[in-house]
Amino acid sequence: MREKLKQSKRIVVKVGTSTLTYENGRLNLKRIERMAWVLSDLVNQGKEVVLVTSGAIGVGAARLSFAERPSEMKTKQAAAAVGQAVLIQIYQNFFKEYNQAIAQILLTKEEIENEQRHINTLNTLHTLLKLGIVPIINANDTISTYEIEFSDNDNLSAMVAKMIKADLLIILTDIDGLYHKDPRINKDAERISYVAEVTEGIRKMAGQKGSKFSVGGMATKVQAAEICQKAGVNMVVASGDDPTVVHKIIDGEDVGTFFEGGKV
Repeated sequence: MREKLKQSKRIVVKVGTSTLTYENGRLNLKRIERMAWVLSDLVNQGKEVVLVTSGAIGVGAARLSFAERPSEMKTKQAAAAVGQAVLIQIYQNFFKEYNQAIAQILLTKEEIENEQRHINTLNTLHTLLKLGIVPIINANDTISTYEIEFSDNDNLSAMVAKMIKADLLIILTDIDGLYHKDPRINKDAERISYVAEVTEGIRKMAGQKGSKFSVGGMATKVQAAEICQKAGVNMVVASGDDPTVVHKIIDGEDVGTFFEGGKV
């Protein structure tokens, strides 16, 4: 069933705060550099790549020496403003090493739901992909409070994949897929390799808690899978510890959890 992933031409990769940072909230530069190499290599293969990144609030909170993710809305937005500047600078530096141009796009709810803004956003994304540029997308947390509730961008990445009619969404996180129970506290937990349809049973398998610098958990990834399956987009959730897992997924290897698109 994973053989179809080898044919993926347009790919969205989403990286969460837990993948981009260490437990103290500071950026994991080695991992980000490797991510830039992997995605640049995909473009060199002739694929179209979009990166959806979380981390602005978490990185900003660490830069501002907060002990954890802030709870007050205006402080979250301030942290996002600081963190987004740091993130895009780091991405720019690493992608430049591989001669890969990037572009920054910050989205709000309006760009998803308003027809004209949706069209404008889509036109920009299509043009960037045609030019071989990697769009780096994040929610515009500094402008709209709604985007802070995008669930660590899991749902946003699914909406983007649906918008551009992607072949594949890869969500990289701090766990290597969906398990029938939490593997961090259950040694006998078994990874679910394939999900044909998100059912109530699948929803119950998903945990709720993310890291102290993020808001996402497996539950939001299952929500994203539902969006993708209804839109006919294949999706894989896998560990982001080693970004080269993206190559393994596209090569059809049995890693992570594969939610097949178009099965609903």
